Amino acid sequence: MSRLRSLFLRPLPLHLHPGAKREAACTMAAETISYQDLKKLTASGEGRIFDVRSPEEVSQGKIPNSINIPVDKVEAALKMDPETFQKTYLVKKPKPEDENVVFHCQMGKRGARATETAVALGYTKVRNYAGGYKEWSEKERK
Repeated sequence: MSRLRSLFLRPLPLHLHPGAKREAACTMAAETISYQDLKKLTASGEGRIFDVRSPEEVSQGKIPNSINIPVDKVEAALKMDPETFQKTYLVKKPKPEDENVVFHCQMGKRGARATETAVALGYTKVRNYAGGYKEWSEKERK
């Protein structure tokens, strides 16, 4: 009897947890962009690049034309109405279906988190620059 009871009292394995499929889908949907493609995107002026590092990190250097939204503010920013977003960040708020929306940080983790947050909020074509500012600054110094 105690063996049967212990089967029912165990916590669910992570892959069976109610939110697991949604989170896995978010992770799989979050794509990355290479340095070469990001370089082309910045040169074209057609992309919106969001730097999710802290303002202190950004003050040490940044990818041209990137907009700073610290990672802990990304969700609230993407939930703002377009007018408030534009007043706060001085750029037009991206629409969920917009292409060429990229998040990045120093080395990739916070950028991935921001990208996954955007995907969870319905943004379908956002990408993470996994190389981050570290890779960008190294390649730009050639």
